[in-house]
Amino acid sequence: MANTLVYDCFSGISGDMHIGAMLDLGVSESMLRQGLSRLDMAGEFELDVQRDAKHGITGTRATVRLIAPPEHHRHLADIERIVRKAGYPERVERLALDIFGHIARAEAKIHDKPVEAVHFHEVGATDSIVDIVAAALCLDALNVDHVYCRTLELGGGMVRCAHGVMPVPAPATAEILTGVPCRYDGVDQEATTPTGAAILRQVVHAFRAPAGFRAERVGYGVGQKDFDIPNVLRVLLGTVDAAEDGLLTETNREIHCNIDDMPAEAFQPLVEKLLAAGARDVFLTPIIMKKARPATKVSVLCDPADGDKLTRILIANSTTLGVRAHDVEKRLLPRESRSVRTSLGTVGVKIAILPDGGQRWKVEHDDVARLAESTGRDYLGVRAQLDVEVADSLKLEEGP
Repeated sequence: MANTLVYDCFSGISGDMHIGAMLDLGVSESMLRQGLSRLDMAGEFELDVQRDAKHGITGTRATVRLIAPPEHHRHLADIERIVRKAGYPERVERLALDIFGHIARAEAKIHDKPVEAVHFHEVGATDSIVDIVAAALCLDALNVDHVYCRTLELGGGMVRCAHGVMPVPAPATAEILTGVPCRYDGVDQEATTPTGAAILRQVVHAFRAPAGFRAERVGYGVGQKDFDIPNVLRVLLGTVDAAEDGLLTETNREIHCNIDDMPAEAFQPLVEKLLAAGARDVFLTPIIMKKARPATKVSVLCDPADGDKLTRILIANSTTLGVRAHDVEKRLLPRESRSVRTSLGTVGVKIAILPDGGQRWKVEHDDVARLAESTGRDYLGVRAQLDVEVADSLKLEEGP
């Protein structure tokens, strides 16, 4: 049996809703307060926790109240100093910094700056630091094996942030959740914040409901806003049967069609549109059809719930007259994402956990390309240097 956490974000997720949900699930409030007191941010905030309800659903509402703002906007180095100085266990420190890393890379890409040069108007704010460190403390206390998230509501309309009025999802949220299946316009406000998005992106193994899940505890984190639907984050803690081979099982809908009458240049925008709409993978295969006609097979893998939507996109944006579809079972290694500091800058690293407990990892392509461009060096040279430095960093984390 594997201990499993499921996020049910039908009304989105924010940092304070996450704190409330974790406490409502049974995480010790005294442990959390003690952990937050170790932050070198004395006098900046206080944590208010109370029972509350939305549309008849009762849960825990956590509010980070600001007492005195910091004297200046914080950079990533400032945040790392604060977290490391707190002296948390290594797993808590790493999780908190990895969550920050997702927001840092998103902001850097949006503003076209190196990660280290970004002023964190949002993530550097006191309440965001508290939200993310609290998430790391609570998740470490739960000590779960697998984390899932059902379809994530982002909201709609516009939101006001440090850079002015922005469309929902906010640019950082949209960047962090690239490739993640989401739902839009369920509420006419911001439902998922960059902090909430970064927490999910770091800890969730699969954005779907787990098969054979048995819930043992349910918690509700009550949000600050009022929606037409209950503004609460539901989290469920329970168990699923762990596969003997250590692999996760994922059900996908496979949609495919054969195309022999479309210009080659039209395939790239088709692939991009499918991925942007939530496809888990899209790939092209050269084939030979009847009468020896050369053609391309377009294959799309997606969450079964997104099958109809992606079928419509595939038909509307290609010359195909129809598609074939069936469900397939995918076996995959458990994965996690981390942020690793190198001499060239901070990069994201995807790490797969092998059945024997070993690791297989890869530096994110976008980070390699970004650093190659910013340093004026060739891509392969930058990748080779990053591979060496990341390997050394991961060995240090594992210890002798």
